Amino acid sequence: MLPLASLWRIARRDLAARIRGLRLLAVCLFLGVATLAAIGSLTRGITSELEARGQTILGGDIEFSLPQRQATDAEMAAFRAAGTASATVRMRAMANAPGGDALLAELKAVDAAYPLYGTMRTDDGARRGPPPPGAVWIGADLASRLDLKVGSSVKFGEKAFVIDGIIAEEPDRLGEGFTLGPVALIGIGDLDATQLIQPGSLFESKYRIRLPAGANPETVGKQLTEQFPGAGWDITDRSNGAPGTRRFIERMGQFLALVGLAALVIAGIGVGNGVASYLSGKRPALATLKVLGADSATVARIYGLQIVAVAAVSIVAGLAVGALIPSAIGWIAGDVLPVKPGFALYPLPLAVSAAYGLLIALAFALPPLSATRHVTAAGLYRATVSGAARIGKRTIAAVVIAFAAIVALAVGTAREPLFALSFIGAAVGLLLILVFLGWLVRRTASRLPRPRRPLLRLALANLHRPGSATGALVVALGLGLTLFVTLAAIQTSITAEISRTVPQRAPSFFVLDIPRDRSTEFRAMVTAADKGAELNLIPALRGSVTEFRGQRVDELEQLPEGAWVLRGDRGLTYSPALPNGSTLVGGEWWAADYSGPPLVSVEQEVAASLGLEIGDTLSVNVLGVEVQARVASFRTVDWDNFGLNYVLVFSPGSFDAAPHNMVATVSVDEAAETGLARSIPRAFPSASLIAVRDVVSQVTILLTQMSQAIAAAASIAILAGIAVLIGAIAASRERRVYDSVILKLLGATRGQILGAQGMEYALLASVLALLALGLGLAGAWYVVTQLFEFTFAPDPLIVGLTLLGGAGLSFLIGIAGSWPLLSAKPAQALRSL
Repeated sequence: MLPLASLWRIARRDLAARIRGLRLLAVCLFLGVATLAAIGSLTRGITSELEARGQTILGGDIEFSLPQRQATDAEMAAFRAAGTASATVRMRAMANAPGGDALLAELKAVDAAYPLYGTMRTDDGARRGPPPPGAVWIGADLASRLDLKVGSSVKFGEKAFVIDGIIAEEPDRLGEGFTLGPVALIGIGDLDATQLIQPGSLFESKYRIRLPAGANPETVGKQLTEQFPGAGWDITDRSNGAPGTRRFIERMGQFLALVGLAALVIAGIGVGNGVASYLSGKRPALATLKVLGADSATVARIYGLQIVAVAAVSIVAGLAVGALIPSAIGWIAGDVLPVKPGFALYPLPLAVSAAYGLLIALAFALPPLSATRHVTAAGLYRATVSGAARIGKRTIAAVVIAFAAIVALAVGTAREPLFALSFIGAAVGLLLILVFLGWLVRRTASRLPRPRRPLLRLALANLHRPGSATGALVVALGLGLTLFVTLAAIQTSITAEISRTVPQRAPSFFVLDIPRDRSTEFRAMVTAADKGAELNLIPALRGSVTEFRGQRVDELEQLPEGAWVLRGDRGLTYSPALPNGSTLVGGEWWAADYSGPPLVSVEQEVAASLGLEIGDTLSVNVLGVEVQARVASFRTVDWDNFGLNYVLVFSPGSFDAAPHNMVATVSVDEAAETGLARSIPRAFPSASLIAVRDVVSQVTILLTQMSQAIAAAASIAILAGIAVLIGAIAASRERRVYDSVILKLLGATRGQILGAQGMEYALLASVLALLALGLGLAGAWYVVTQLFEFTFAPDPLIVGLTLLGGAGLSFLIGIAGSWPLLSAKPAQALRSL
C-alpha cells in the first residue's frame, strides 16, 4: 500500500491535467453549501443582534406590561425599589391636522427617565426625557402624510400640540411590536389633557426597569409577581426584547434552511452524476493503473483524494460566500429586515453547513467511486459496452449512515423537529417516487411496440437500452419541473390572498374606543352618511389568560404547542348571540337572556392546544381582577373576513364591573368613506379610526417579502435541479458519443441524431409534466395552508405557463448538452472508447 503522500502526489498531478471534469461536483456543492450557510448566518445574525441589543430594544432590563390600566402607587414604589424605573403609555389615537385631515398614529407618552438605554434622536440631534410640555415629536411618515413640519400644530384628543421635532431614531421601536400608524411622542404629564384615557379605553402601560449590576431579571420578575399576585402584568426581559420578531425570524429561517437542505440534496444528485461522468472519462487511466499493478483500493484512494480535495475547496468557498451574504442582504434590503446584521462569523451555522456538504458529497460520490473497485482492468476497457459495475455492501452501508447523519443533523438543529422530519420525509418520498417512475418509464418503453419511424424508434430505444441515463434524467427533470410548479403555486396563492380574498371581504374602517354610552349616536352618524352601511358594534376589553383546567399559566415551565393565546394579553368580548363569522362545533350557546355564572366559548384550535373540554374552567385577568368562566362551547372562526373575531367570547354579564368601550367595523360606499374619515375623529376624539386599506398595504408588504424570501431560496433549488440535469447529461456523455459515432458510420445525419435525442427529451418531459404538476401542487398546498395558514388558490394559467416554460427550458438544456456530441470525430472517438 502506497503512503498517503505518494497517493496524493499521483492524485494531484492527474487532477491538474484534467480538473474540469469535476466542475459539476464543485458547482453543485458550492451552490448548496453557500445557500445553507447564508440562510443560517442571516438567521443567526438577526437573532444575535436582537440579543445584543436586548436592553435597547426592550428599553430596560425587564419590562412589566399592563393592559388598560396604569400601575398603582404600591406597584410603582416596588419598581423603583428594584432599580431605575421608566413609565410609558401607548395607545392608538387620531392625529388631527389643522386643515381637517386626520391619520391614525401610535401615541406614546414617556416620562423623564426615558430612555433607560439607547438614544432618542430627532432630526436635529439627541434628546433625553420627554418633549417639552405642550410639545410633541412625530415620525417622518406622519409629518409627510399630514404635511406637517416643526412648529406646526397637531391635535390628539382634546389637546393641541406644537411639533418640536421629527423622530429620526426611537431606540425601543422594535420592542413595541407591530403598529398600525406612525409614532408620536408626548410627555406623560400631558396625557391627561388629551382626555384619551377614559374608563374602558384600550391602552397599554409599560414599566421598564434598569437593574443594578449583577441583578437577575428573572429573579426580580418572580419576586414582584409574588408580591403582587393579582397584578395581571406580562413580563419581558432583556434576553428576548422582541419575542414576536424573534419567533418569526427563527421559523422563517428554519423553513428556508430546509429548502436549502433540499437544494443541497438535489445538488447531491448532480454530485453523483458529475463524479460518474468524471470517472467514466478517466477509464483509460483507471485501467492503466490497474495494469501497472495498483490494486482496487489504491485506485479508489487516488480518485477519492481528488474528489475530497475538490469538495473541500467547494465547501470552503460556499462557506465564505454564505458568511458574506448576510451583510450584503443587510446593505441591500435596508429597512426590510427588523435589524441589520453586522459582519460576523457564526461558527454553528457554518459548521452545520459544512457538515451537510461533506455528508452529501460522501453519500453521492461513494457509489460511482466504489464501482471502480469491482471492475477488472479488462472490464474497464470494455465499460462502454458492458454496463456499470456493482456497488459493494460496505459502500451501501456508508451511504445509509451518511443519510441517517443528515436526517439526525437536520432534526437535531431544528426549532421544530417534527416539522423538519415531515419536510425531510416529503423530500425523500419525492425522490423515491421519481426513482420508481424512472424504472417504470424504462420498463414501459421496453414493452411498447416498435414504431415504424426510425427516429421515434431510436428515441424510444434510448429510454431503455443498457447504460441509458433514463433514471437520472427522470429524477433531474422531475425535480426541476416540480420545483417550478411549487414556486408558481405558492406565489400565486399568496398573491390571491392579498389581491382577491382580503379586498372582497374587508370593511371600510375599524373604529376603536367608541364610548359605550354614545353607541347610539355613533350608529346614527354612520347611517346618516350611508343608509346602506353595514355596522358591527361590539364590546371590547383586554385581558390575559391566567388559568385553564386548574393549571396556573405562571407555573408552566413551557407553554403547550400552539398555545399562543397564553402569551400576553388578548382581546375579549361578550355577546348574547353567536358572533358573525363563527360556527358552533361543540357544546351549546347560552340563551340570549342568560344571567348566570360566567361562561366562555373558545376557538376550536386554541381549545385543542390547551386540551380543553366542555365544562373545564378558564380564567382571565381584566384590569387586575380575575374572572373565572366555565367552557360552554367551541367555535370555528373565519379569520379571513376582516371582521371583529375573538378567540374568547364570554356570556353577557361576565364583565359588568369592568369599564370598557365598544369597537366597530364599518362598511360604507366610497363616497361616504372620505366624509366619515373626517367626521368620526372630530365627533369622537377618543376613538381611533383605522382605514382597512392601510392594514391591507402593510400585510401586502409583509407577505410580498415572505414570498420573495421563498422565491430566492427556491431559485437556488431550481439552479441545483438544472445542475442535476446537466450532470445527468454529462454522466451519459461517453455512451452518447459512442452512439453518435456508430449512427454516423451507418449514415445518419446530424439532424437525425439530434432529432432522435430531442424526441427522447420531449417524451420524458411530457411524461413528467403531469407528475410534476401533481407533486408540485401538493407541496405548495402544504406550505400555503399549513405553514402560512392561507387559502390555497394557485392561478391555473400562471402555473400552466410556468410548467410549460420549465419543460421547455429542460428540453433546451438537453438539446444544448447533446449538440457538442455531433462534432465528435469517429476515428478519434473510437480510439478513446
